[in-house]
Amino acid sequence: MLRTRFTRASLIALATTLAATPHAAFAQDDTATEDDNASGNEIIVTTQKIEQRALDVPITITATTGERIRQLGVGDLDELSYYVPGLLIQEQSANNPGVVIRGITSDSGSAQQGPRVTLYYNGVDISRSRGSYQAIYDLERVEVVKGPQATLFGTASAVGAISLVSAKPEAGFSAELRGGYGNFNQTLLGGFVNIGNDSLAFRLAGEWRTRDGYVENLNANQEKELYAQDQLGLRASLRWTPTDRTTVDLIGTYDQQRNGGTPFVSGRFPAFAGAPGGAANAFRDANLSGYPAGAAALGDDQLGLNREVYDVNLTIDHQFEDDWSFTTVNGYRKFDSAEVFDADGTAAPFLEFAEIAEGWQVSHEGRFTYSGSKLRASFGWNAFIEDGRQNVPFATEEGVFLQCLTTLFGLPVASRPFGTAPCVAADGSVPTLGLAPFQYNSVFENQGRNEAYSLFADATYTLWDKLELTAGVRWLNEYRRSGFFAVAPNSRLSGAPLIQGQIDTRGQTFTADDRFNAWLPRFNALYRISDDVNVFATVSKGRRSPVINVGARRSGTAVLPNVTNIAEETVWNYEGGLKLASGRVSGSVGVYYQVYRNFQVSVAQLDANGNPTGAFVTASAGRASNLGVEAELAVDVTDWLNVFGNFGYIDGGIDRDGAFSPAFSGARFRLQPEWQASGGITIDKEFDNGIRFFATPSVTYRSRIFFEVPNNPLISQDAVTLVNARAGVSFAEGKYEVAGFIRNATDEDYLLDAGNTGGAFTIPTFIPAEPRFYGVEVTAKF
Repeated sequence: MLRTRFTRASLIALATTLAATPHAAFAQDDTATEDDNASGNEIIVTTQKIEQRALDVPITITATTGERIRQLGVGDLDELSYYVPGLLIQEQSANNPGVVIRGITSDSGSAQQGPRVTLYYNGVDISRSRGSYQAIYDLERVEVVKGPQATLFGTASAVGAISLVSAKPEAGFSAELRGGYGNFNQTLLGGFVNIGNDSLAFRLAGEWRTRDGYVENLNANQEKELYAQDQLGLRASLRWTPTDRTTVDLIGTYDQQRNGGTPFVSGRFPAFAGAPGGAANAFRDANLSGYPAGAAALGDDQLGLNREVYDVNLTIDHQFEDDWSFTTVNGYRKFDSAEVFDADGTAAPFLEFAEIAEGWQVSHEGRFTYSGSKLRASFGWNAFIEDGRQNVPFATEEGVFLQCLTTLFGLPVASRPFGTAPCVAADGSVPTLGLAPFQYNSVFENQGRNEAYSLFADATYTLWDKLELTAGVRWLNEYRRSGFFAVAPNSRLSGAPLIQGQIDTRGQTFTADDRFNAWLPRFNALYRISDDVNVFATVSKGRRSPVINVGARRSGTAVLPNVTNIAEETVWNYEGGLKLASGRVSGSVGVYYQVYRNFQVSVAQLDANGNPTGAFVTASAGRASNLGVEAELAVDVTDWLNVFGNFGYIDGGIDRDGAFSPAFSGARFRLQPEWQASGGITIDKEFDNGIRFFATPSVTYRSRIFFEVPNNPLISQDAVTLVNARAGVSFAEGKYEVAGFIRNATDEDYLLDAGNTGGAFTIPTFIPAEPRFYGVEVTAKF
């Protein structure tokens, strides 16, 4: 029986009521930036690779300009996701972001596994999880396109795509300098300089953000507070227009993080005497030791993230004399990150890990576009190659590890190295520390080289003035190669492997590869009720690449490759909706239904005794389904007051057919709120003396989310309501601006994540989300 049910009268009634609810679209293409006040039917987007009014695109889109991002007081993509129905972004760290569209998560760090959500940066796929984080300074727009969009955004867009478009150089001179300060010693320094003429223009933009950590670490071994922030972004853009028909954009970006450790706080063991138990531990001081003695293996004696990303993009667009144009988009991206983390969340040197993720990506796309009176079409080719690795060192003190592990797994006292001694005492201390101070190190690494070559075509034909039909298809030829090795020596104390599930490959790197082909279509219909109201319907297919799981297994005394192929995950998306943009009111409503086959999940790997090993493998959970509604609304009450709101409803999860296991059957998707909503007002009032007052207070809401599949009520977060605001004044005809901001104004305690690696060892850890942040920003424009 399918989990999703169509008999929900309240849902259908809600969708019917909202059929008159308008759509708030904020994005516009470069060509539309001449009129910053464009709204409603005048807003131009390029989601279908052709300039169109947002009203005329038969796809659900939420798009936001860089100026709108600033109005909301948003500094990162995870904060922006609160204002986009159907989107949730979890930034556990810049090295481990989770992107969720319509309840489907893409966050795997494995080099062997493909993403579900495409992140595009200036037209180039940057979807690999550990290299995808991108600061959102000096952006022209962010577009969130929902539903499978393979013909438009490539094969990684199994459930949708997020497109980040940076501000482009333009003729003339302009500059901006912005600085800020807030609680937790937040500092901000950013801005841009733009100079050029109609033929050649250059823009340099950057942003440097620092902040003390909001979780204090009581451990004397660690210098930084947890979740301290120190990140820098720089971007240089060059636009050359040799003729009025040719535009060349060259963009180079550098992104760097030197952030404090992630606060994986134990829910079982206290940080200090009298500390509360369970998830409440996450909202008190932590006591994470790391393992300084294992610094040589882990790469650092301090918890935290060191990450660098280099990105180069070249786009050339040429308009022919008739209705044809040609565009080529080319990109190279390299990322190098190393994160040291304390997975047990205590002062014990028990589960101390690092993750070293390195990789590069190169892509090329060529696309011809035709735009006639009746027919609009594009066709082209794409090549995408990536090569990466995820290296995970492990370090521990053997005596502490064995005492903790045998205690947690409930083994007899006689089998424990130190009898009844606790892993962590009631005062947060570690009684067995130093009693058997043998340092132990191991490491495993997964590798992946993925190549995708595709041809695509997309065409829209106007049958008559009121009806347009669209069809598109992408043919994909994919090569995937996976590799694995591990170094896991025997314990000096026990004489056996310390973690039973780890198998030393004895200097060998096991590899396996395969080729795959796929056809990914989409079909759309748009009917114009009037010039201001459209209805649309779409059917599209998405695909997550097959996984070639490569590990190791024992056969007697031999160590052999263990290769498991997980079939491709496919989804069919059925969607219909209404868009309206009339005068002061704009908005949309859409209803969608999605059916998944071979839904891929991460499963904790068990050893021969059924105990967790700490490793996770990809498996198929069978069928899954998803039913949802999304709506957005914006109303210009006056020329200086705007009211906005949106909501999303999702009823989705793994079907109740027991295809994988009873534990997964009927489970909701992880990181999927059933209800999501936000709303607020924007005041932008000018006075005769050149002074302008502005304010955007807002409220966001998300219902309960589970952090894992299968669902566990203890590993979840109840409904959260946040109050945010940004307000200030500008003067001297907008040249200078002073603004204050506050996020999570009520200082709500809630969890960012739970479970994690510690959960695989029966000691789940909890990560607190951001507390109340507030501060002031000063901007000068030249």
